[in-house]
Amino acid sequence: MSFSVSGKTAIVTGAANGLGLAIARHLVDKGASVMFADIDEGRLAAEVGEEAATEGALRLFTGDLTQKLTLANLVSATVDAFDRVDILVNASRKCSQSDPLNPESDLVETMWQQNVLTALRLSQMVAKRMIQTAEKSGVEQGTPIGSIINMSAIASLRVQPQLLGYSIATAAVEQMTRTLAVALAPHGIRVNAVSIGSVMSASLMSALKEDPSLRDRIEGGTPLGRIAGPDELSETVQYLASDASSFVTGQILAVDGGRGLLDSVAAPTF
Repeated sequence: MSFSVSGKTAIVTGAANGLGLAIARHLVDKGASVMFADIDEGRLAAEVGEEAATEGALRLFTGDLTQKLTLANLVSATVDAFDRVDILVNASRKCSQSDPLNPESDLVETMWQQNVLTALRLSQMVAKRMIQTAEKSGVEQGTPIGSIINMSAIASLRVQPQLLGYSIATAAVEQMTRTLAVALAPHGIRVNAVSIGSVMSASLMSALKEDPSLRDRIEGGTPLGRIAGPDELSETVQYLASDASSFVTGQILAVDGGRGLLDSVAAPTF
């Protein structure tokens, strides 16, 4: 079974920096046509604007993805550019600490909107377009036609009060993944999620600069004893996007170095 994504078309959200950017770049490098989507127009243009001007397999889309109209425009722009959508990677996410006892600043609504509703609405729109494309092409129902990949985290299983909003959101993403997997299975669309532990993301790099001792605490709480590189997450996403995972759906694949196997509430969640 091939791990190839060559010739496929993907949308990757949160693609202006960090893990989203790494995933989007990786898919392009492996032969996919990719729409890089993010709200940060300046950052997106700085990172890949020059490549987008010359690289036919790379396009940019900027806008507030918490808005339904923006999401609809994103799907339409991708189809206009590449004729179809085969892969969706919901990599846009937000993680912030807050006061769990203060309803004015617990960030539950913010985390819910950014991490759950945006991914859900875009998944619904992309799935609908995948089904329409398959019907127009005369593809038999049940034939594999697409893959949706969500981003979760070990916070969904751990109890850290200062991450109340984020923990609720990641747990919801995992249940959303399972539910959509069952609902879309008859249409040949697979839905999975990657649950990350400590991956060298933009937010983690910033946190390490502010608190260098954080690295030792993270590595000490990770059985494999290190922080993963973005490419390790990107390769997992490639697997879930490729035909190599053609019989895999509704799964939460942990890429956490074994962090989820430990029960240490004091260990940092990055």
